[in-house]
Parts: sequence; structure tokens; C-alpha cells
Amino acid sequence: MILAIDPGNEESAFVLLENNLSVNDKGKVGNKELLDIMYDYLSEDLEKHEIKIAIEMVASYGMAVGREVFDTCVWIGRFFQHADRFGYTPTFIYRKDEKMDLCHSMKANDSTITQALVDRFAYGVRNHGKGTKKEKGWFYGFKKDIWQAYAVGVTYFDKYLVTENANEIYNK
Repeated sequence: MILAIDPGNEESAFVLLENNLSVNDKGKVGNKELLDIMYDYLSEDLEKHEIKIAIEMVASYGMAVGREVFDTCVWIGRFFQHADRFGYTPTFIYRKDEKMDLCHSMKANDSTITQALVDRFAYGVRNHGKGTKKEKGWFYGFKKDIWQAYAVGVTYFDKYLVTENANEIYNK
């Protein structure tokens, strides 16, 4: 499983992904509430250590930034420290890695990343693969920041777990 986090200065989005990249849980919650959610998941998983944690990390591109970015950095550190208390080492995923992994272009933005996810997991399905309350789709209940948290998780999977699984297959 992958716990993917798109951090914010006050609220953060998270997605808990199964090994087939389907969604087990998701949401956008206050940062203190996310610490509680992390506690619940990590304390249940403590003996197995099956959950991998991926957090989107802020990068400097030489532009001036406001207070919100620095507040987000503080929360990234708090999420990392919270995971570390349970013996987990989160992996930082940079936005540039998401853009290249999912869209193969540094010019990608939120909407092109969303479209790349739809093309990969719900190609040809109307309503961006969300479905309806009666017939839930792959992306049922997704909103702006949850899409980005999912992108963090998928990028982590592509960069680290696909390679890990391939190594296991070829070394048998």
C-alpha cells in the first residue's frame, strides 16, 4: 500500500492506494487531522510495514514565494517526523518527477496531470472516470487536491515499486 500526501499550509490531500493502484481511502482534511489518520494507518501496519509513504516535496525554482509555501514546508516536516516515529521513512516526490512520469513534459499542469491519470486508469470512461453514486468509477469522489495526491502515489509506484517488482521477477 502507498499513503500519498499532497501537503498544504492548512489542509492536505491524501490517498491510500492498494498495490494495484486502486483507492482504499482518500480525502482532503486539516493537517492535524491528517496526523491522526497517519497514526491510525501506521499503528495498524506497525508489525508488517507494508505501507510506503510518499509526500510531495516543495522545490525551489528561483521565484519568490509567500508565507503559505513556508508553512507547507513545516507541515511536510511534521508529516515526515510523524512517520519516522513509527519507523517509516517517507519518500519525497517532486512535482517535476510527477510531470515527467505521467505527462512526459515539464510543461504539464494540474489539468494535464489529471487527464494523464484518466487516460491511464479510466480511458474512454465519461465523467473523468468518476462514475455516479450508484455506479462508482475508479476516480469516484476525486477533487482537485485528491487528484494531485493520487499523482504523487502513482509516481512513487512507477519510480520505486515497478522497478523493485521487475528486479524480483528477473532475479528468480
